[in-house]
Amino acid sequence: MKKVAFYTLGCKLNFSETSTIGRLFTDAGYAVVDFTAGADVYVINTCSVTEHADKKCRKVVKEALKYSPDAYVTIVGCYAQLKPVEIAEIEGVDMVLGAAEKFRIVEYISDLTKQPKAVIHQQNIEKVNHNFIAAYSIGDRTRTFLKVQDGCDYPCTYCTIPLARGGSRSDTIENVVNRATQIAESGVKEIVLTGVNLGDFGIRDGNREDKFFDLVKALDEVEGIERIRISSIEPNLLSNEIIEFVAHSKRFVPHFHIPLQSGSNKILGLMKRRYQRELYTERVATIKALIPNCCIGVDVIVGFPGETHEDFLDTYQFLNELDISYLHVFTYSEREQTAAAEMTGRVAGSTRADRSKMLHILSDKKRRAFYQSQIGTVGEVLFEDDQKDGFMHGFTKNYVKVKAKYDPVMVNEIKRVKLIELTADGEVEVAETEEVLAH
Repeated sequence: MKKVAFYTLGCKLNFSETSTIGRLFTDAGYAVVDFTAGADVYVINTCSVTEHADKKCRKVVKEALKYSPDAYVTIVGCYAQLKPVEIAEIEGVDMVLGAAEKFRIVEYISDLTKQPKAVIHQQNIEKVNHNFIAAYSIGDRTRTFLKVQDGCDYPCTYCTIPLARGGSRSDTIENVVNRATQIAESGVKEIVLTGVNLGDFGIRDGNREDKFFDLVKALDEVEGIERIRISSIEPNLLSNEIIEFVAHSKRFVPHFHIPLQSGSNKILGLMKRRYQRELYTERVATIKALIPNCCIGVDVIVGFPGETHEDFLDTYQFLNELDISYLHVFTYSEREQTAAAEMTGRVAGSTRADRSKMLHILSDKKRRAFYQSQIGTVGEVLFEDDQKDGFMHGFTKNYVKVKAKYDPVMVNEIKRVKLIELTADGEVEVAETEEVLAH
């Protein structure tokens, strides 16, 4: 039996797609093995969002060939769609597959003989704009990343995703509900909904047929799934009706991750974001009014062209005063084929690094304050299959990371616990668990 191994760079969406590609190989008679197990085929799923995508890709290829010098190496993902020729020149790469081709990978890998030059199968992204391919992750019994939407129609000036994944398109509500039901039957307790622009769910063949809120209401009725988490949603698409529904939902948890990108209206304008910071303030206020214990995560970019010291301080102060729980901080990097790459007012690399460090410190402060606010409360924790220094970990519905003494019986179980202490390492210890709430 031939062996295949995978490596995934980037977002939750990539992880869901890697898992789906893995099942294609399994169906074709391959054994999926660990990266270090010396596979016959290595599939590297790449990302183009951050800088140095080429360096990361080269490093993973080199590592793969260290474990299996004669392995057949295939590169897929966003970077493969954007820079196929560049990737094909990396030593050791045998095949590059674009956005449309990656789900036909088994068809393309019929002969594992390494050739002098890498083969490229990639077409213009416009040709895949109306083709939605479902995906979900499997293997982690605790949670599944379920892809329900792909692509994006937003023209943000810093982003290559529309070039790498095409226009917005979605699965049908019926298909998503059926897939969620299958996932529930497999024993998974939590589904994380993923997409490029999740709140834009409902476009098929270029026409809007549903709204994300319609999907939310339908999924709330799926039996067997204990929790549904929204991975990320744009502030202009996070409607009051969604917030109000989550506040009283049976399955959707009190946790929103809402990209901001900048707290300066000037920079938001240069980014061509579809809101100003006042709207963001309203969204946070509405969430906290209806769901006081809700966890709110924020994406923010530092060092965008034209961001002055005053603009950054504007963002810092805005975030400092917001009732949010943590930040995902991205340092701006120039991406070819984007409008921002041609803008004036480039920020020095050292300045970008300093600003990133300041926001990372702020994020730590925000997270600790949020965790501290939950001490003394009782929460339901879904425990994961991990063990470190005799402890296991899990998350409450509102995304507080807790630790408890390792007990294999508690893996993939939801338990009611009391949050008793915030430790020096930023995790929360819990009191002895009580009865199992979900089987």
